[in-house]
Amino acid sequence: MSSTNSDRNNGGMVTISARARGAYAQAVPLGKRAGTTAVQGARQGVAGATQWATPMVQDAVMGARYWVAPWIEGAADAVDNAVAPRVSSALRSTARQVRPPEPAKTGAQRMLDWRWLLGLGAALAAAGASAAVAMRRRYASATAQAEDTTEPDASGGSPDGESPADPPHAEVNGRVTTQDK
Repeated sequence: MSSTNSDRNNGGMVTISARARGAYAQAVPLGKRAGTTAVQGARQGVAGATQWATPMVQDAVMGARYWVAPWIEGAADAVDNAVAPRVSSALRSTARQVRPPEPAKTGAQRMLDWRWLLGLGAALAAAGASAAVAMRRRYASATAQAEDTTEPDASGGSPDGESPADPPHAEVNGRVTTQDK
């Protein structure tokens, strides 16, 4: 081999080796960052999956509890109290524990409570009755005033000047006439 070939090969090896070291120096931090990112992504994925699945699992558990509690109570009813009173009481106790609590009422549901509606109905009925009484009194007062203004006065004449001897006369066709003297 000639000396030029070996120099070129030795020099080339040094250059390739330096390049490899530089690439390694860059690759190691990138690899560490990629691994950290992958772990964080996995954690976020697990957290996201948990957030996504938790409401469904909770709904499924609640549905199962609503379904099974009456069945356990039915089994307690089926066991005769005289034959196995302890078994029956244990089944009832289990049914009470399994049955989920009643959900809290929202504002609208509280407003539609039967006691509240009954009170509202009673208040409305009282207000309507008092309004009806007031209207009846006004009607009676207005009727009395109208009668006072249309009654003949003590002199024997009517307020509109007609004599009581000449009452109006209604004809068959509906016309009202007075007799002229």
